Amino acid sequence: MTIEDTSNIPKEKMPNHLAVIMDGNGRWAKSKGLPRLEGHRRGAKAVREVVENCRRLGLRYLTLFSFSTENWHRSEKEVSGLMKLFQQYLESDTQNLAKNGIRLRAVGNLEQLPKAVRESLHASMEATSCCEGMDLILALSYGGREEIVQATKRIASRVLAGELSVEEISNSTFSKNLWTEDIPDPDLLVRTSGEMRISNFLLWQLAYSEIVVTEKLWPEFDRATLLECLKVYAGRERRFGLTSEQIAKKVVEA
Repeated sequence: MTIEDTSNIPKEKMPNHLAVIMDGNGRWAKSKGLPRLEGHRRGAKAVREVVENCRRLGLRYLTLFSFSTENWHRSEKEVSGLMKLFQQYLESDTQNLAKNGIRLRAVGNLEQLPKAVRESLHASMEATSCCEGMDLILALSYGGREEIVQATKRIASRVLAGELSVEEISNSTFSKNLWTEDIPDPDLLVRTSGEMRISNFLLWQLAYSEIVVTEKLWPEFDRATLLECLKVYAGRERRFGLTSEQIAKKVVEA
């Protein structure tokens, strides 16, 4: 990646955490007259490219919505093919992730994954656990509503055990009981394929995230598209409920 790629995006305008809903593999394959699994294979190539580019750009966290709880309802053939692709990715890319200082993490109901995939996932996470350049978080068997329900159960259990009072429950308490407990909320959510919804993804964490939707299907998502999304984000004013005048005053006072 060249310096010119990001010369017009100030470092302070880059997101610390980018989350991506990777949508459109099936439609891409259909448009090419190919099987859906071929679309997923091409999507895996796009994953490699976006991970590499985000690392070079200096982003600290990248979360990819890889497989949702709803995806389990797809055909057995497609689900089986996807699981094999996940395992192949983990086994082929772990060494490269470690070489580039990328720590692999995963959030979701991981116990639902096939045993072979879980074993490869844990091996990859262990092999990259000391990396500090970027965290790559895969949302696998993930659903935002399920995550919130699980967090609620954890908090309720602590209250019943006398470890926590109802009055002590706060936004912070809730965040620390999510699967993403030690991961900062995304600054930017990118969704491909032009769909205008968040599809049960990071429902709590996206409260103040900027959202950019691109018409590109996920297999078409390349460096140029990533930079376009980052430039849109850089042009946004993040107010978090404040007015523009209040934001300007805070900047002056800082």
